[in-house]
Amino acid sequence: MRIGRTEDCTINLIILLVVGGIIGWVASMIIRTDEEQSVILNVVVGIVGAVLAKFIITRLIGGDLIMDGAINIQSVLISLVGTIFLLATVNLVRRGSVR
Repeated sequence: MRIGRTEDCTINLIILLVVGGIIGWVASMIIRTDEEQSVILNVVVGIVGAVLAKFIITRLIGGDLIMDGAINIQSVLISLVGTIFLLATVNLVRRGSVR
């Protein structure tokens, strides 16, 4: 059975949502905002953090991201750093401290 383009896009989207959710959850545990976030917010924060990492971190050091379909240790760590940066920035603006 050959997988077509539509199936590839659907599988990539599902993988992005799952990995983004896990990255968002891990980052929220590191920043200690896990009790305040739902599963959907973890997914959103993970994906937005990965996008942020794409524009900031990869321009400095290079590498692939989960947004590009690369699921490896480097891409997950870069996305995690971007997500932690995003959560820390949001906490700094909302509370006046990172925690």
